[in-house]
Amino acid sequence: MEHQTVRGTGVVAGYAYAPVAWTRPAPVPPASAAVVAEDAREAEVARFKAAVETVATRFADRASAATGVAAEVLGATAALARDRGWSRAAIRLINSGTAAEGATTAAIEQFVAQFEKLGGLMAERTTDLKDIRNRVVAELMGLPEPGVPQPTSPVILCADDLAPADTAGLDPALVRALVTRLGGPTSHTAIIARQLGIPCIVAASSLDTVPEGTQVLVDGTSGIITLNPDPASAQALVEEDARLREEIRSWTGPAKTADGVGVQLLANVQDGKAAAKASESEAEGVGLFRTELCFLSAQTEPSVEEQARIYGEVFSAFRGKKVVVRTLDAGSDKPVPFANHEHEENPALGVRGIRLGWTNPGLVERQLDAIQMAAEDNGVSEAWVMAPMVATVDEAYEFAQKCRARDLKPGIMVEVPSVALLADQFLAEVDFFSIGTNDLTQYTMAADRMSSHLAMLTDPWQPAVLRLIALTAQAGERAGKPVGVCGEAAADPLLACVLVGLGVTSLSMATNAIPAVGVQLGKVTIDQCREAALQVAASRNSRDAKELAAELLG
Repeated sequence: MEHQTVRGTGVVAGYAYAPVAWTRPAPVPPASAAVVAEDAREAEVARFKAAVETVATRFADRASAATGVAAEVLGATAALARDRGWSRAAIRLINSGTAAEGATTAAIEQFVAQFEKLGGLMAERTTDLKDIRNRVVAELMGLPEPGVPQPTSPVILCADDLAPADTAGLDPALVRALVTRLGGPTSHTAIIARQLGIPCIVAASSLDTVPEGTQVLVDGTSGIITLNPDPASAQALVEEDARLREEIRSWTGPAKTADGVGVQLLANVQDGKAAAKASESEAEGVGLFRTELCFLSAQTEPSVEEQARIYGEVFSAFRGKKVVVRTLDAGSDKPVPFANHEHEENPALGVRGIRLGWTNPGLVERQLDAIQMAAEDNGVSEAWVMAPMVATVDEAYEFAQKCRARDLKPGIMVEVPSVALLADQFLAEVDFFSIGTNDLTQYTMAADRMSSHLAMLTDPWQPAVLRLIALTAQAGERAGKPVGVCGEAAADPLLACVLVGLGVTSLSMATNAIPAVGVQLGKVTIDQCREAALQVAASRNSRDAKELAAELLG
């Protein structure tokens, strides 16, 4: 197998060289179909509940010990483990005579099928559900927890897919890279790998041909895994990568190109705690405040005053600096209980984002009232507010009118291709754009961004996506209005240079990604960025685009 390669989608750049370590397999429940006697069912339910609580408590404990995105996803998984819906289904099965192991498996499978039908983020949560199933069954059977091994020397961690609980507690000193057979560019695996600062490749469909212990070289930029490479050459690449990482660790802003052109780097945050942490970084402000993430478990709509208090925490953390608040991007993959819409066959193309105002009268207006109140309470002279999922010029006009009536600076997300195609008309109504590359890619390529089978299509390096971004940025230049990017693409150092070359004026990303982007921008001139953007956007496919950018930008 010398020099054999396996190819996937690179989502976190960098090199790593180490032996492969596969995740531990899931437990196999007993095959026995024996019925639990009626007088033993109460005890069987108690045994099931104890196992669930043990697993949920482990998730919660890990969440308490983690920080940032890792803490968020572990906390969410703990809540999912304690979810009454699936546990009630399991208890019903136990009360009808099914053993706890079989009931757990059957109940989870019911919900996996439902989540897969919903699509989007809900479909991605099937990985979490299956992980919960495996851990509960292992606990019931008295087996060790499945999942990530505990290495004592550096490894490349490989898996079919990784749940948040697998990735959140990893030690980057020992786990040098993550590679999964499934997953996509916006999966939990990719996001947490970026937070850990280790290379990551997803959707490597032939990964199962790589045996445990094989020495591999991982290239997180190209998405190539080389089996049994020349050790000296591999080590040289890793050492060069380590020098770059040290440069990243010591970087201080503000960001600017090698010839002194400034580029505004901003943070994506979801609440006051995250904003406070981001304010200690090199972030120059907040480019995306995801307000819906404050309310994922809220059963009733918070009052205007309560919302204002929450928004005020973010304004306070970045007092005197730019803060861009996105109105509720609920629906589809982010269901908010008080702002939901009836079941839809294709929710990603349904009533979500700004469209929820159609079926929830006053929802948008009350949120804008709260943002206005928070801005006034915190002395914010210019509060930037943008609406998600805008598709028509009329929607942009109506949103802008509501914002201006409250002295708020109106903008919209560019996620639907219609906005890019009619960018001049939209910019006549609003003051700024922010491009959400995750959804723009999904809708441009007609590919669910959570599908591992479509990872190549949902890559933001797709030339069609880059051309839409170019159209949008050019319209911004003509109108003299800012056009930012706040999708995952902004956190890719090479792609960040291309985006700047296309005319994007600011980049917003996870806080920990800012230094790597800052370092890369500092190595190139604005003319290099523009020339690279011109050539990359003319590429045949995303793979060629990446390789060309690496060649032109280094």
